[in-house]
Amino acid sequence: MADDTTAVVWDKALLDYDMGDHPLNPVRIELTMALARELGVLDRPGVQLITPRPATEAELTRVHRADYLDAVRQAPIDPFFLGWGLNTPDNPVFDGMHESSARICGASIAAVEAVWHGAARRAVNVAGGLHHAMPARAAGFCVYNDPAVAIAWLLDHGAQRVAYLDVDVHHGDGVQAVFYNDPRVLTVSLHETPLALFPGTGFCDETGGPGAEGTAVNVPLPPGTGDAGWLRAFHAVVPSVVRAFAPEIIVSQCGADAHRLDPLADLQLSVDGQRAAYIAMRALADELCEGRWVAMGGGGYALVEVVPRAWTHLLAVASGEPLDPGARVPKSWQKFAADRRPGTPVPEMMGDGTPPPQETWSPGTDTDPVDRAILAARLAVFPLHGLDPHDPRD
Repeated sequence: MADDTTAVVWDKALLDYDMGDHPLNPVRIELTMALARELGVLDRPGVQLITPRPATEAELTRVHRADYLDAVRQAPIDPFFLGWGLNTPDNPVFDGMHESSARICGASIAAVEAVWHGAARRAVNVAGGLHHAMPARAAGFCVYNDPAVAIAWLLDHGAQRVAYLDVDVHHGDGVQAVFYNDPRVLTVSLHETPLALFPGTGFCDETGGPGAEGTAVNVPLPPGTGDAGWLRAFHAVVPSVVRAFAPEIIVSQCGADAHRLDPLADLQLSVDGQRAAYIAMRALADELCEGRWVAMGGGGYALVEVVPRAWTHLLAVASGEPLDPGARVPKSWQKFAADRRPGTPVPEMMGDGTPPPQETWSPGTDTDPVDRAILAARLAVFPLHGLDPHDPRD
């Protein structure tokens, strides 16, 4: 394994996944890569830039139905196209939809391939993370499900235990659905409660299908959860189930929309809290699977204020030394961002000035709604892994 190498998968063509006047604006990816470049993250000695190819038909149909692929190709040339979740406000059609979606899947395949074959210890595709797409339906701004396609590639190339960690504010429903009955894939999702937010799934009792019990783990959190509660929930659930599963590789979806400034959801994380989550996921990969970690982007709709900083921290954590949240954002990038999104506030610091507190969960603290959610998640899934839901050491 190339111990000091991080593969960053990038091509400007990934910006072609563009739904027009829509919350999922590719400018957030453009600004992320520009900020990482300005701060020298992409020039670190161990960073290897990889140009992806589009996923093939065979790779896509490991997850998606062939007739759905045909529909995705047809939809942009038929103004009256209906069905398959396409041509809706959430999932408008656009020129080159199949090609750009296949390229994002190809980028995530390139990331897992580099790590699985030992060319890199870690890999990042910030354009990926489209976790809501179903085998025969677009959903939640997602046409093809690149995390699922990439995990299927791993399974086809010999992986027996893949852990998927999803920290997007929305439940990682598409990836969970694809692998719900597959004991080789552990899906773990921390998200805002489905009682309050799309897609309406991700309850604690969704724990995996027959023969795969315990391989779906869900931690639905109440609106208003901030850094302290979110990180307490992460550390009270995620490390234990991932250690019990003993993965060969960890794949993460790192949506930035749990931030307090995100316009589409109601969690209250800071960039500093998101950075702490990335560090924790890298540490798990180092502990359990020789550092093999693939990180993807995902949601995030504070296009200037949050996403570029969060994912620049992600790129830095993946490639070596984490960036100081107290560092100033380069003025050159501030000008670039202001030119690209006139009228949008531009951040001045790489963090939000709120170092996340270090809190641990303990049983009996169920007066707090976050702690009730933690206990519910542990009760649902810990026994399926031979863990004691009431023992904080598990």
